[in-house]
Amino acid sequence: MKSLKPYLKSITLDAPNELRAAFPFNIPAIRHLDLLEFHPDVTFFVGENGSGKSTLVEGIADVMGIGGEGGTGGHTTRDKYGESGLSEYIRPQKNILRPKDKYFLRAESFYNIGNYLEDLARDPDAMVGSVARAFVRYGGKSLHRSSHGESFLTVITQTFKGNGLYIMDEPEAALSPTRQLAALIRINELVNQNSQFIIATHSPILLSYPRAAIYHFSESGCTKVEFEETEHFQVTRDFLNNYPKRLEKLFESDEDS
Repeated sequence: MKSLKPYLKSITLDAPNELRAAFPFNIPAIRHLDLLEFHPDVTFFVGENGSGKSTLVEGIADVMGIGGEGGTGGHTTRDKYGESGLSEYIRPQKNILRPKDKYFLRAESFYNIGNYLEDLARDPDAMVGSVARAFVRYGGKSLHRSSHGESFLTVITQTFKGNGLYIMDEPEAALSPTRQLAALIRINELVNQNSQFIIATHSPILLSYPRAAIYHFSESGCTKVEFEETEHFQVTRDFLNNYPKRLEKLFESDEDS
């Protein structure tokens, strides 16, 4: 039987030279990106803020027909994000088989999803067909009725249906460590249901997912690394193993002043 995954095998960037000095191509990891290959199960993007990882996942979501603002292939939320224009220059290599489900989950625009559901609830005439199905997909209630973390996890556990391509931008921003572990469980369940994930993250908990491909975005470009090579793992491990000494060192300058 032919494998369903990866739905997205790889991407290349095809930007004219005159744009190389303009955003987003002035970001080193994007400017130097040649070929990026995705793991059939989970691919992570890591790096400092401003390193280009969120810009790239946004462009990938757009070029895959989900929309760079966040949401599903059938509904997206327009906001001030999603304006890099990178998707115009992304050349994807896709599987001939398409995902049955798609979603781009980003903390920055998630509040707008809740607003969208509340608008639906106030308009009974709109609750038909695909609109009604969208409402049910989110649990049939406003996401604002739960905490941000609870609502975010609800999307991962209930809205993601399997056989899908799921792109997430820094999901840990809304998830406690315990909920990140719950998200890992659901990610693994969905991977076993022919799903593929592309995730930009700072979380060492999420990065621990086994067999995942991890790409580090930096001033030197975009390089593939192992989990224990990431700064996220090394700094977190060092701090937790030595936190009294690390805190003492961090606060030395304050005490000396």
